[in-house]
Amino acid sequence: MTLDYDAELMLRVGQEDSASFGLLVERHRPAILRFIYRKVHNQALAEELSQEVFLRVYRSRHSYEATAKFRTWLFRIATHLALNAVRDRQKDAWHESLSESPSSRAVFQISDGRPSVEERLLRQVKLDAVRRAIAELPDIQRAAVRMQRYEEMEYSAIALTLRCSESAVKSLVFRAHEALRHRLAHVDAAA
Repeated sequence: MTLDYDAELMLRVGQEDSASFGLLVERHRPAILRFIYRKVHNQALAEELSQEVFLRVYRSRHSYEATAKFRTWLFRIATHLALNAVRDRQKDAWHESLSESPSSRAVFQISDGRPSVEERLLRQVKLDAVRRAIAELPDIQRAAVRMQRYEEMEYSAIALTLRCSESAVKSLVFRAHEALRHRLAHVDAAA
């Protein structure tokens, strides 16, 4: 089996080649940061978790074996850290007071040129509905959809990351899309 470039770099990191580690971080940090942000919806937390991913990679430098693609291994680490963070935040949110005013919550606005106020509001309502629908998916379906849709990972890589078969990934993605279509039908009808 020929090693991919990233696996070769990681093996060099195991031999204390810090320049190779810098290259790995440079190559993968943006994708890891985007991936984690899509799960946690908090830039500061996403950056912290991204840093933790690469810290774990570095700590594993001596035990790393190139048995799977480096990217798959890297995203597996990111997936576990992000899911743990989401679970922790959900537990924390459960304990927070319900007296928080709606005006104190941050609203994420996306600018796409010069749309009218109504168009921006409608777009925000749709985005919020999509985010809520994705958040309601079971963890494993949500992870599979995000890897497939946003990280453009192949089913085989997702299967390795989630430790399931490729057909199970296809089924997860299909069921997630069906659930999203069902949950978001009212949004398209209202538009």
